[in-house]
Amino acid sequence: MRCVIAGGGPAGAVLALLLARAGVEVTLLEKHADFLRDFRGDTIHPSTLQVLDELGLAEAFHRIPHRKAYGFDLVTDTGRTRISSLRDLPGPYNYIAFVPQWDFLTLITTEAATYPNFRLLMNAEAVGLIREGDAVRGLRYRDAEGEHELRAEVTIAADGRGSTLRAAAGLVPKELGAPMDVVWFRMPREDGDPGEAFLRVSAGHMMVAINRETYWQLGYVIPKGGAERLRAAGVGELRRQVGRLLPFLGDRTEAIAGFEDVSVLTVALNRLERWYRPGFLCIGDAAHAMSPVFGVGINLAVQDAVATANILLSEGPSALPKVQRRRMFPTKATQLAQQVAQRRLIQPALSGSVRPTGLPDLAALPVVGRLVGRLLARFIGHGVRPEHVSAK
Repeated sequence: MRCVIAGGGPAGAVLALLLARAGVEVTLLEKHADFLRDFRGDTIHPSTLQVLDELGLAEAFHRIPHRKAYGFDLVTDTGRTRISSLRDLPGPYNYIAFVPQWDFLTLITTEAATYPNFRLLMNAEAVGLIREGDAVRGLRYRDAEGEHELRAEVTIAADGRGSTLRAAAGLVPKELGAPMDVVWFRMPREDGDPGEAFLRVSAGHMMVAINRETYWQLGYVIPKGGAERLRAAGVGELRRQVGRLLPFLGDRTEAIAGFEDVSVLTVALNRLERWYRPGFLCIGDAAHAMSPVFGVGINLAVQDAVATANILLSEGPSALPKVQRRRMFPTKATQLAQQVAQRRLIQPALSGSVRPTGLPDLAALPVVGRLVGRLLARFIGHGVRPEHVSAK
């Protein structure tokens, strides 16, 4: 069996490794020259750590510089609340590892390259599909030398939420809506700063703060389409909001020299109702774009890859529809939770509510708070229907 995968992100890279180690002839295409894109999702959750363990890569992964987070804090104008702790999760991994995505992808593709039946093509952008009747039999791609064809029994679109191959297959995602976009940027970190990642909520404003040891990765949540208004207000307004929401950074806001130092993530939440054609399958963001809420995008993509490998290797290309049947429920359940968070937390906060509707005071409800915290930790850490590597 030959397989070609478009997209060298987490879904495509992990699937390529799983297939290569099982003896499948697999080609992975990545349209960029390297994996170095800043402000990409890089939270590696316990479910993905378990997959790495099953692949024999846990030790190598933990040698990569990373930071462990054992819980989640919400900081409001009145104080800080621990809303969930991962420490009681079952299994060896009770934390989230923050690691640059390019390091994760390098680890996966380096391991895949130890198999002679794996090939990685960089600077190779998928531009179309090869069809024979109703079936897909490979893809066309473009590199510095021109356009080429790659024929395969199985073609996988893992080329992101703007998937070219998905469009070529005539598959259109259903839009679920998102009320926000996110402005990502860095700030210097100093000794004495808070240690854990946290979510800062104030009337009309939200900020995600992720400790990167030597710097803070900050995500300023803005109303959908609000990037131009923020630019029109000037970089001074962004600095002012950082100083107000995060006073410990007040003397460092000049580090944001201008809007060239920020990256705007246009948030999307959608999914395909049909993920496949004969010989063709979408996985990861190509099948379902996830909101950054709960930071589970990478982990859903990895779970898709594991399920695809397990089904494809045990039942062959004709079983590709089973991947959708297995992964649709976790996709819908996760997106529903994201929609609830958007409606109950993000929209009220951005509209100016002091306490977002539906967000209880967990400190005042210790029993309920602990139960909700445990459920949230399990949901974030392991997700819905975690997958395990069965293909050897």
